[in-house]
Amino acid sequence: MSTTTYGATTTAAEIVADVDLHGRRAIVTGASSGIGTETARALASAGAEVTLAVRKLDAGRKVADEIAEKLPTGAGAVYAARLDLSDPVSVADFGQAWAGPLHILVNNAGVMALPQLTRTPAGYEMQFATNHLGHFALGSGLRRWLADADGARVVSVASIGHLFSPVVFDDLHYRFRPYDRWTSYGQSKSANILFAVGAAQRWADDGITVNALMPGNIASTALARHMSPGDLEAFSEQTELALPLVKTIEQGAATSVLLAASPQVEGVTGRYYEDCAPAAQVSERVGHTGGVAPYALDPDNAERLWRISEELTRWF
Repeated sequence: MSTTTYGATTTAAEIVADVDLHGRRAIVTGASSGIGTETARALASAGAEVTLAVRKLDAGRKVADEIAEKLPTGAGAVYAARLDLSDPVSVADFGQAWAGPLHILVNNAGVMALPQLTRTPAGYEMQFATNHLGHFALGSGLRRWLADADGARVVSVASIGHLFSPVVFDDLHYRFRPYDRWTSYGQSKSANILFAVGAAQRWADDGITVNALMPGNIASTALARHMSPGDLEAFSEQTELALPLVKTIEQGAATSVLLAASPQVEGVTGRYYEDCAPAAQVSERVGHTGGVAPYALDPDNAERLWRISEELTRWF
């Protein structure tokens, strides 16, 4: 298990301070705000050519321009491209438009705590479809270009929210059980980790490493846009979870950037990180401010989810 010299207060800029990413190309999904923007900024500052994969292209282009304006001389170029992870046509179009080696893929985009049960046109529950299936289809579609990079890294942004629920294979889309915003979110985040476990095994021969992470409890991000101030106040009580200390956006992006770019985790794959370090396994949710549930790293669960995801994304 790889350890690093970083911690909970490390910033993304500190991670790449001595890293050279010139000649490398990166995609960051959901990079028009929050830790996605900061992740893109850090990678570009180290020389990477970064594409912001965003649902609203005009907003993405504006953010790309803002990042580029503040980058130092010699930094990488920053572009924007449209990607709606809940729309199979958009995911397919994005993958088909990409050409050439892809060195870094950061699956950062997501939705959280949708107050009402919402389904895609295919009938899939929206949080599972967006957070997991969209990224599964994207990564699968880009695999050939990741393999061409000879040492690519894929980063799956998960959450401590995975402790809310394992993947419920018998009812992924809430067709039988009552909808709950937190178990739905938790299931999708467990799936994000299991994707890393499954892809790490399948893509190893292509030289691709895949890891998942918890960015932290970050203030003022668009992810919590569906939550009212009352929801936020009641969050810890409702979920029986002791929230970690609040991080800045710069600190919240650090673990993503670590796994995407740092030589300190070279060759690490199929793991779950938090606070720039491997997370310890926990046996229950109550009272924890971190850790990873055994079900989220279970290779049998990863295999089952992979097979199901392949079937679902054929019609996705």
